[in-house]
Amino acid sequence: MILIVDLCHKPRSLSKREFVDPIAAIVRRAGSEYEVAHFTELTEDAIERSDRIILCGTALKDNLFAEEICQFAWIEDLDKPLLGICAGMQVVAAVFGGEIVPQPKIGLEKIEIVRETDLLGPPREIEGYHLHNFGVTLPPGFDLVAGRPGQIEAFKHSERPVYGIIFHPEVRNRWIVEQLVSL
Repeated sequence: MILIVDLCHKPRSLSKREFVDPIAAIVRRAGSEYEVAHFTELTEDAIERSDRIILCGTALKDNLFAEEICQFAWIEDLDKPLLGICAGMQVVAAVFGGEIVPQPKIGLEKIEIVRETDLLGPPREIEGYHLHNFGVTLPPGFDLVAGRPGQIEAFKHSERPVYGIIFHPEVRNRWIVEQLVSL
């Protein structure tokens, strides 16, 4: 079962339709069971029941999750695949000692994958859709997977299957979510 975590400012917000529901649809089409939970309503039982976890993105000015990073401390000890998308990547970075930094970007851009991973595959160039006001610094214990220092597009924990991507795979790269389902 995949746990899809809604990071929008409140449960069942209108933004859920844009940032969470498309991820759930990809997971469903990939044949996996899933559960959606808002980060303020997340239970330890839901985390334990899941095989994989996805932290979804949010709207441009929706940053409540960043004020509530302590609610995500459970990520530090996680031993199952986790994908943080946009705001989710920001959460992962902050939990592991990175910083959330101003980095506005909207639209399609080329993304250079610089390190092979099980999630993104071999080094190559892809195109991804960006919709964010903030990026991250690389947290200790993480490897740069796509982009470059100062413009991190994707990272991975050096020992665990914990990933972050700043772009939105639900728009242009559904295969990334499908790949997480198969990990």
